[in-house]
Amino acid sequence: MELKEGDKVDLIIGVQTALGYTVLINESYEGLLYNNEVFKDLEEGIRTVGYIKKIREDEKIDVSLRPQGFRNVIDEDVDKVLSKLKEKGYLLLTDKSSPESIKFHLQMSKKAFKKAVGNLYKSKRIELEKDRIVLKK
Repeated sequence: MELKEGDKVDLIIGVQTALGYTVLINESYEGLLYNNEVFKDLEEGIRTVGYIKKIREDEKIDVSLRPQGFRNVIDEDVDKVLSKLKEKGYLLLTDKSSPESIKFHLQMSKKAFKKAVGNLYKSKRIELEKDRIVLKK
């Protein structure tokens, strides 16, 4: 197999199962995109870019729609949170918000949200209030 973990690949979305979506990788390999990795609407037949998350011993392949590793995704997540903050000046989300609420508003996981907010807070670009995040002027 010429694929390795971390590779950027072309995906064709297949059917949704209880675990996630079956995918065709580079029109040659079958893989699985787990439901907990999906933060946007997908339909069968859609072509998109993905990344090899894991190649199992039985040669089954797990994929993600996001590159793996903290450095690869933090800037994208920070930009997404910042752009939402720039629209209104605040976000009615906190680290206590539900994963569903964060996914609805930002199309990202709670874990990714908390990392992005932590990054923005450390760089003094936001203020954390009891019920919201406010963009510093």
